[in-house]
Amino acid sequence: MNAESLLADLDYLSAVGVTLSTEQKASLQGSLVLLKNKEKFHSVVFWGKISGVAGSYFIVQGRGNDPMKEKKNLYSYDCRKWAQLPVLDAAEKEKALKVYSRFMGDAAYEAEYIEPPPGAAEDKGDPVTVVVREENRLAAIVNVIDETVFVVPRGAYVQRPQGLVQKNGSFCGLSLAKADLLSSYLHFRKPVLLENKTLLQRANLDKSIDFMDSIDEDVPNGCWSLQQMRGGEMAVLKSLWWPGYVFFHVPGTGKFGGLYWGAGQQNRDLPFML
Repeated sequence: MNAESLLADLDYLSAVGVTLSTEQKASLQGSLVLLKNKEKFHSVVFWGKISGVAGSYFIVQGRGNDPMKEKKNLYSYDCRKWAQLPVLDAAEKEKALKVYSRFMGDAAYEAEYIEPPPGAAEDKGDPVTVVVREENRLAAIVNVIDETVFVVPRGAYVQRPQGLVQKNGSFCGLSLAKADLLSSYLHFRKPVLLENKTLLQRANLDKSIDFMDSIDEDVPNGCWSLQQMRGGEMAVLKSLWWPGYVFFHVPGTGKFGGLYWGAGQQNRDLPFML
């Protein structure tokens, strides 16, 4: 959610359990303005909170002129002082995602897991103990959640002819009927499934706004929950893959926003629950 409208947007999500204390709200209002000016960000987005055993991480995302390509993730314990999360390579990310336990709430904490020796036979060598710093694990989880479940309404962003992605200044919201369709919400990331569509399937797409993947194509079918709240005045979208991600949109207006508010753990049992 954009830092400039954070307090108003939080009011929409309070009905689903997303709340901040008065002190946290005040700290965010001041620190995010300073962070934006200091780091020369085009915009700052409040990404959410990941809860740990002994503490929690508040996450924000600094964005450049192209919010899809230019992103920096930062974390804080108190909503005042912010530190940038490390950028991991593929090997580091893979290693970090092999830790499934709860976060502790201390970026310096080191978790361990056992890596089996190469090959299937036991005589190939001894198991290896791999140590993962929690700060690296936090960076990996934030990246995965961001790529997997963060969405925007169709038409909220446009892609310029030169490839630049920007907010659509003329976006005035989805209609009530379209707000109730999963196909009206798009993954805010580089397209993954779009390239696999046939020419016939692409014929009805608007290149300027249909440059992202629609969530109605996600598998397994049923991994999203879409509800109408406040008498149909607000659409609320929740991820069942990553419990804690919630998104809202007020049909007929440009108001929308989403954040993650959970323990940073994926529901791996979902395919067996549907």
